[in-house]
Amino acid sequence: MNLTFLGAAGEVTGSCYLIETGATTFLIDCGMFQGGRAAAWKNSHFGFDPRHIDFVLLSHAHIDHSGLLPRLAAMGFRGPVFATRPTCDLLGVMLPDSGHLQEREAEYSRSTPLYTERDARNSLSRLQPVDYNARFSPAAGVSCTFRDAGHILGSAIVEAQVGRTRIVFSGDLGQPGHPLVRDPQPVRSADVLLVESTYGDRTHKSYVQTLDEIAFAVNDTIASRKGNVVIPAFAVGRTQDLLHILAQLRREGRVPEMQVYVDSPMALAATRVTLKYAKIDDPGNVRLVESLEESRRINSVRSGAVIISASGMCEGGRIKHHLRYNLARPECAILFAGFQAQGTLGRRIVDGAKTVRIFGEQYPVRARIFTVGGLSAHADQAALLGWLGKFRRAPVRTWIVHGENAASQALLERLRARGWNTALPSLRQTVTIGE
Repeated sequence: MNLTFLGAAGEVTGSCYLIETGATTFLIDCGMFQGGRAAAWKNSHFGFDPRHIDFVLLSHAHIDHSGLLPRLAAMGFRGPVFATRPTCDLLGVMLPDSGHLQEREAEYSRSTPLYTERDARNSLSRLQPVDYNARFSPAAGVSCTFRDAGHILGSAIVEAQVGRTRIVFSGDLGQPGHPLVRDPQPVRSADVLLVESTYGDRTHKSYVQTLDEIAFAVNDTIASRKGNVVIPAFAVGRTQDLLHILAQLRREGRVPEMQVYVDSPMALAATRVTLKYAKIDDPGNVRLVESLEESRRINSVRSGAVIISASGMCEGGRIKHHLRYNLARPECAILFAGFQAQGTLGRRIVDGAKTVRIFGEQYPVRARIFTVGGLSAHADQAALLGWLGKFRRAPVRTWIVHGENAASQALLERLRARGWNTALPSLRQTVTIGE
């Protein structure tokens, strides 16, 4: 049986793993690469024939894990995509939105889109919802179970029993104590383990420290300097977390009166899905922006606003317009509350760029930049080691994925110190596993 690392190997995005048993061929995740000049090429070259894939096991709805499903289907994949029920609901929002963005970006760059909104809607017929902890058999000799990964709504740890070999893919593991999702479920055994390492080299600040940082950013910007706070936020997970936190800060009297704009149609739809499964407190004075006309009107707001918009890494969507109108203003602030992958606009700003290019024009970075790590939906090193410590014995082989090299290497060294047989895969590397 062969395992090929088709993404998220030495980097964070593009999660995709191919397993070939001789009797069946399947994928775990089919995610989009984001950031960097090579992303477009990697997104358009699968490295396999989609017509030969029997089924897909999907860990969660984030685009770097699911975003190439429409292209997979458009190129001949006809099998089922198994995912949790909340993930299926979220994909009904996220994939068509991604297709729309692909068309817009292609129009702007005068290129061919990876897939269209129609392709994305057609791919939704492939989805097969599965409950947490329910065993299912997608093919003869294969049985699978999804456990709660505690990352975002619907996120799953994938367990696949293939013959005598037990394969576990952590997916994106959440940080324990998250206000809206449960802690990651423990897993006790695996022969082959693929574990994420996004924050494998660092520890997050506490939730209390995070509340303090956000309260300071809002007060300093809105009350003291009379500007706006712009927050690039992932439409699924992070936007809902921020609404919950702003509500808590308002309730505790720790932030001034402010107008909160949620300017992302996908975030609005994702929030509606989230409300089916979880309760989100209302921060008050929230304007849910749907139309482009409403979005443009925000550009005239000079102070007193918290603007939450996608995409979370500033690579597309309405956030670019809000950066365009606020990034050069020293009285404003940009608050980053999520991981910024190498090569993305968000990463360049966080790394201290003096100017950045937006829509083909250079803009100076004069706004204050805040980075809030404690809101991350990814487990930090301590939480990763805590989850891994629940195994009764070390897996036969552990592959550290979904992390930049420094983070993955740090986690590898900690596990090797515990006696684990660990390795860092390279992109498109094939290894033999099991029987």
